[in-house]
This record gives sequence, C-alpha cells and structure tokens, in this order.
Amino acid sequence: MKALVIGSSGGIGKALTECLRADTRFDTVATLSRSADGLDISNENSVSVCARQMKQVHDAFDLIINAAGALVIDGSVPEKSVKAIRVDALMNQFLVNAIGPALLLKHFHGLLPRNARSVFASLSARVGSIGHNRLGGWISYRAAKAAQNQIVKTASLEIARTHPAAIVVALHPGTVATQLSHPFISGHQATSPEDAAARLLATIERLQQHQSGGFFSYGGQSIAW
Repeated sequence: MKALVIGSSGGIGKALTECLRADTRFDTVATLSRSADGLDISNENSVSVCARQMKQVHDAFDLIINAAGALVIDGSVPEKSVKAIRVDALMNQFLVNAIGPALLLKHFHGLLPRNARSVFASLSARVGSIGHNRLGGWISYRAAKAAQNQIVKTASLEIARTHPAAIVVALHPGTVATQLSHPFISGHQATSPEDAAARLLATIERLQQHQSGGFFSYGGQSIAW
C-alpha cells in the first residue's frame, strides 16, 4: 500500500509518517511539507505543482492524510472575545485551515484509486464543532475549522461519484503536546504525537465507506457538526 502525509514536518505529521513507515503493510510512505518541499497549501499553484509531481512518481495512494494547519499565525493568538476579532487574523485562519484543505482536496483527490478502498483524512479540531461549543472564544480558529468540516463533507459527496470506494473524513487528533499547542494546553491532559498518530491510524483503518463525509475523534467517535 501507499500513503502520503501532507504537513509531515509538524509534530503530528512527523509522528504519522514514522508510524506509517513502521507498518509493514505500507511499502511507500511519501511526504510533503513547506520546509522540505516548498508546499504552500494556501497557494493553488504550489498545491497543483506538488500534486502533479506526486502523480508522476506514485500514480495513486491508498491513504492521503492532511496534517497541515496552524493555530497561531503571524503571532496572532486565538481571540478570547468578540472584541478581539481582527480581519487579518480571521482571513489568515481561513486561508490556512479552510482554503488550504479545500485546495488539497481539489488537486490531490485524483491520486486516490478509483475502484479500491482509499482514505483522504484531513485533521480538523473538535473546537470546530458548532454543536460542541460551550465555551466561546477562539472565534477565527473555530470558524475556519468548521468551514473545513463543511468542505470535507461536500467534497466527499462529489468524490464518491468517481471514487465509490473512497472515504473522505475530517479527524480530531485530540489535545496533542506539540509546538503548536504548547502555549494553550496548561491544565489540560495532552497525549504525545506518537500516541495521537497511532490512534488516528487505528481509527482510519476501522472506517467504513458509509462513514465518508463524517467528522470523527481519534478514538473513532462521531463528533457533532
């Protein structure tokens, strides 16, 4: 089997890559990241070029995981109130956490095999759940992740017409101790990137075709939109 990890230089992306490479069922684990490959998920030309290059070398992937994303962008931390909303911060969150995944789906879903089981999983966040929101705050990040969830759901319906065995999902990795989350996890129980990666891959392995378009936690539980 073949897997592709996008955003492989981040904490979770790196752990997913290592976990997949330790799995003897995968003979190929390809990676893409900004630092190693110059991939800019907010730039369509960059995404398109990387997708074409992958297609030329690997033809198709049984598993594509988008682990790219950001919580703090250009020094803008999550807002604590409506009064703290800034247009530039809001736009940057959507660019990275919603538009980026949309471009990846647009250009990379063609690298899924047409008639065999495959998975395109994009890492979202439970705070993107509108139904689960009880605390408020983090408006830009929450909204961008909620938008990503809608993008994944909508894309899954279209992809099913050409790739009937494909499973397209949004996944919540849990609270993971990474450089991205470090300033915000004080007082919260966090798991290591390695444990998060193992749980995510176990959940991906259990997914069924009828679950395509869903939003799931690292343990496989469905999360409210």
